[in-house]
Amino acid sequence: MRVTGPSGKAAQKRYGVYRNNVTVSLIEALAAIYPAVQRITGGEFFRAMARFHIRSTPPTSPLLFEYGHDFPAFIEKYEHAQSMPWLADIARIERAWLDAYHTADAAPLKPEALAAVPVNCLADLVFVPHPSTRIVRSPYPAIAIFAMNRGDSPVGPIEIVEPEDALITRPQDEVVVRRLPPGGAVFLASLISGESLGVAAATACEVEPSIQIAACITDMIEAGAFAALRCGE
Repeated sequence: MRVTGPSGKAAQKRYGVYRNNVTVSLIEALAAIYPAVQRITGGEFFRAMARFHIRSTPPTSPLLFEYGHDFPAFIEKYEHAQSMPWLADIARIERAWLDAYHTADAAPLKPEALAAVPVNCLADLVFVPHPSTRIVRSPYPAIAIFAMNRGDSPVGPIEIVEPEDALITRPQDEVVVRRLPPGGAVFLASLISGESLGVAAATACEVEPSIQIAACITDMIEAGAFAALRCGE
């Protein structure tokens, strides 16, 4: 038995057109979310990779900007992207950028709030993260590659090849990507998880003994990584 539409056309053909239109829309959505990845790979490579991802991971939300959270993990395993092992981390930064952009508005912590805390209370202090705060860790110079390919400026060689951990924030209207110092990602992740300043500092020092805790806190507050302070138990 053959199912037909109101004009006598086969339903299968009509569905095929619909499915192709949906696929094209999803590819365009991924290209908008991951412009640096597309610039690195080129349009043809990106569209082919995106199409394979769409087949394996169909959308679960009608909002296109919410699609593609699994794309970085897909890129990491994608056979034809193995010659670019840092590409997945570029995608993670771009995804974090978009997620930070769409988070709820919140006033960032002001530097004077920390200055008002008595010295004997600092170790027990707990930092409440700003809703937009994201961390992306990479064993590659991911921030440098991301920044170089995010716009239309000419692409040059990466002079310093070393791991880079990214802090993504949106304290006001603009999303900003900053590089965390060695040990900074561990320190910030501990604070975000609810650990006290004393515990987070000790954890970070175990990983990176040379870390400057005071400088890290100052830079993170300036970046808008926190929304409030509270006293620990």
